Amino acid sequence: MTARTPSAPRAAALVGPFASGKTTLLEALLFACGAIPRKGRVRDGATVGDAGPEARARQISVEPNFATASYLGESWCFIDCPGSVEFQQEAINILGVVDAAVVVCEPDPARAVMVGPMLRQLQERGIPHLLFINKVDGPGPRLAETLEALQAVSERPLLLREVPIREGETVTGYVDLVSERAYRYRPGQASDLIRVPDAIGGEKGVARQDLLEHLADFDDELMEALLEDVQPPPADIYQDLARDLADNLIVPVFFGSAEADGGIRRLLKALRHDVPGPEATARRLGIAAEGPALAQICKTVHAPHTGKLSYARVWRGSFADNQSLGGGRLSGLYLPAPTGPAKTARVGLGELAAFGRLETLATGGLIAPEPVPPLPWPAPLGPLFALALAAEKKGDDVKLAGALTKLCEEDPSLVLEHSDFGELVLRGQGEIHLMVAIERLKSRFNLGVTARKPTVPYRETIRKATTIHGRHKKQSGGHGQFGDVTLDIAPRPRGAGFEFRETVVGGVVPRHYIPAVEQGVTDYLVRGPLGFPVVDLSVTLTQGSYHAVDSSDMAFKTAARIAMTEGMPQCEPVLLEPVLLVEIAVPNDCTAKAQRIVTGRRGQLLGYDAKADWRGWDQVNAYLPQAEMDDLIVELRSLTMGVGTFAWKFDHLQEVNGRVAEKVIEARREALAED
Repeated sequence: MTARTPSAPRAAALVGPFASGKTTLLEALLFACGAIPRKGRVRDGATVGDAGPEARARQISVEPNFATASYLGESWCFIDCPGSVEFQQEAINILGVVDAAVVVCEPDPARAVMVGPMLRQLQERGIPHLLFINKVDGPGPRLAETLEALQAVSERPLLLREVPIREGETVTGYVDLVSERAYRYRPGQASDLIRVPDAIGGEKGVARQDLLEHLADFDDELMEALLEDVQPPPADIYQDLARDLADNLIVPVFFGSAEADGGIRRLLKALRHDVPGPEATARRLGIAAEGPALAQICKTVHAPHTGKLSYARVWRGSFADNQSLGGGRLSGLYLPAPTGPAKTARVGLGELAAFGRLETLATGGLIAPEPVPPLPWPAPLGPLFALALAAEKKGDDVKLAGALTKLCEEDPSLVLEHSDFGELVLRGQGEIHLMVAIERLKSRFNLGVTARKPTVPYRETIRKATTIHGRHKKQSGGHGQFGDVTLDIAPRPRGAGFEFRETVVGGVVPRHYIPAVEQGVTDYLVRGPLGFPVVDLSVTLTQGSYHAVDSSDMAFKTAARIAMTEGMPQCEPVLLEPVLLVEIAVPNDCTAKAQRIVTGRRGQLLGYDAKADWRGWDQVNAYLPQAEMDDLIVELRSLTMGVGTFAWKFDHLQEVNGRVAEKVIEARREALAED
């Protein structure tokens, strides 16, 4: 067999559901590569990944963990991505620059549904991926049951690359289905080559034939060989596996135990032989091989000591520290290492490095010495949960807004808004997502904040019309103030908005004062008699009078406000609540649960149907009052093993009466009294 040409540095993402063991797998991979002298444990807070205080406090990954290592003379960057659905934006961004993903899952068939959304994303984006079934060293379901459940959520065929050797209920090794060699695990060391156990011979033969038949679906020569009962040489099978993986046609499946070092080196060898290099990945992404040096940012971090760091994958050429880049200058280059970012003078093709102080570039952006056209990048996830934040210390409001802007730059699934009610609203993927952001405000920026539910953007309107007279007259020596108006106030159809008109004749209100009347009306509409902005009405200026000396813009503006203040309560004001169009996506065995959630929140079901191009999933469409949305994602995830989600948009305003309206109005009056 000819010697293998070493690949340029490659990158692999570790993805999968929460608690599947990705951080432990990263630790095991680094240990097997010799990058760390011993393995740390998550429960001890001693792992390379999850080094931040927020991650260690919760024992979950809340940001990607980068680490470089070398295996058999080839360089790798492994990125442990958060498994919690609340931090999935991090995984989405990282997947944009890796050569392959290792999907880590547990051997429990009941949890297979949790892997489905990630498998689907990888399939849609054409990213080569392998499956690693972790934690097989304990008693539990047979691998065949787990594989069957996983195949139900994968559009690509899952091809078992090995079969387990068991002693009782414990997996102690494996038989490779291509080389047909058997190995026994040795914790912390390479596995021992052993004779294939007699008891496993039949299982091995069936599994190997299944592997070959699936590969033959994409290889006519292999199909002919199998039909003629000719066994192909291992080299041809390995070649088919690597090609089909790169083409996103198959998903090779491995198993082991990251905690006990079982199957780790087998996984490393598969990555080394089968995963395409950065040149092939660049072609997949539509990046030309020729051109100026090019790197793409996959993660932005505002670090306390180094400032802004942009983690980026190099697709072409090389970059040197202090290099000029499109009008700016690169200030610092770092390679991610187990002990933290390590300064380096130059990075080249395939390397994933941190670029210092690229202030104008965001995640997904391109680093180049000259302007280049942008490359496609996935849109941020839509927000699902919100909190209104306020600085604990008076005078920290500007500092708070600046810190939140930096956190939103780090994580594009965080969205910062200024509400109609003067609130600073942070939206994200869930309660934990936002609580981690709040903790970072304290740990990084020394900003304490208070958090509460945002004010629902209720509106009010009127049911009947009235005519009202408003006069402002004040004499205090010298020029006085005089403005006099008569207004017709009338309701308009829902959604028609506000309209101001004037029908004055004979100059009873001079033309140059009419804009001030309109301004007085619109100023009032910010807060109507129920305490909320007023919509869907018309106001017509019909009559008035003025004084040649004492009239002014301010006087007419005040007169208009007086008229509105006195007239609006006569118009039968009514509360309007915002209603959203919500599209809930769930596995189809959870559809009835999703419908009950809607009806239990004063929602109106519009129907449901199979989710387009998503096997085994339904989409439930409904109208839901915005007031009922604050913890919808929490309940939905709890009923769907964390995989249910939704999209929403404002649809219409709807009149609300009775006890619900009374409670809202009373709460608003109390809030205004406190202000």
